Amino acid sequence: MFPEYRDLITKLKTTDHHFTRLFDRHNALDSKIKNMESHITPGTHEEIEVMKKEKLMLKDQLYAILKKESTA
Repeated sequence: MFPEYRDLITKLKTTDHHFTRLFDRHNALDSKIKNMESHITPGTHEEIEVMKKEKLMLKDQLYAILKKESTA
């Protein structure tokens, strides 16, 4: 996710607790969604869709932070 910001992500993960929480939640949701879609863990289509929407919201928040920090 966001390879153009790889160095900034590494920096923010060590200095910005809010960014780290968002990043970790996004990755946890991604794993959970993949496991449900692969039928490794149980989940309904509706549960997956709700998680995908939350994941997208988190991605938007992460991107906003990255854009702001990259121009600072």
